[in-house]
Amino acid sequence: MPGAPSLADDERYRRWWARWLRASPAAAATLVRMNMEIDIRHVLPAVRVPTLLHSRNDRTIEFGASRYMAEHIPGAKLVELRGIDHVPWGCDSDAIVDEIEEFLTGARHDAEPDRVLATVLFTDTVGATEAAARLGDRRWHDLLNSHHALIRHELEHFRGREIDTAGDGFLAAFDEPARAVRCACAISEEVRALGLEIRAGLHTGECEWMGGKVGGIAVHTGARVAAQAGAGEVLVSGTVKDLVAGSGLVFRDRGVQSLKGIPGEWRLFAVEH
Repeated sequence: MPGAPSLADDERYRRWWARWLRASPAAAATLVRMNMEIDIRHVLPAVRVPTLLHSRNDRTIEFGASRYMAEHIPGAKLVELRGIDHVPWGCDSDAIVDEIEEFLTGARHDAEPDRVLATVLFTDTVGATEAAARLGDRRWHDLLNSHHALIRHELEHFRGREIDTAGDGFLAAFDEPARAVRCACAISEEVRALGLEIRAGLHTGECEWMGGKVGGIAVHTGARVAAQAGAGEVLVSGTVKDLVAGSGLVFRDRGVQSLKGIPGEWRLFAVEH
């Protein structure tokens, strides 16, 4: 598709582009002929405004044209970006904006992460290495696929957001702690049908969101809580327990624990399920 070949299979974009370019064959031919006859090479040395050019694999305009202009416009900067599109919204628009910002201001500013209160859930399969050795690669791979599908089904049901998965473990985030706890309990019970046991840990705190990832001390705390859980156990921090008061969830005090790398001591609770 002219201008944005990477969007050629995007039906909505194709319809929009067709409406924008709607013209008779004669008008289109006239426009192409006019553009082909324009030659402004002789005025390039007279350009005295900051000029930023980018084009490497552009399928509409030859890259050599951008290089030529950069060589003949005083002070022009040629930036080579990846991509095959001519229109900026078909390329990596964030990269283009970053280049423009640096060109105009002399510096780039990293995006500020969003900070929100969230409940993070970590799950880990108990005895995964032993199970993989016992079952063999193919059977373990099939079992792991079933495990992942089951967890994703429960995350969708309880409106959780999958953040990451590493082998046999999941990291998910929720905007409501009681739903997060119930999701963890449901996962713990359902995976038993596959012959597996998981350990799960939850913590609620302020998290940093950036680029679909979540970070911050609250995430590290959730991971450490999960590490303290036993097989089939859903363990939560005291913060989570306090936030779900009145939800009907029942907890068993697991005492005060030290969490590796996390300052202070933490009272943890196991969910009765």
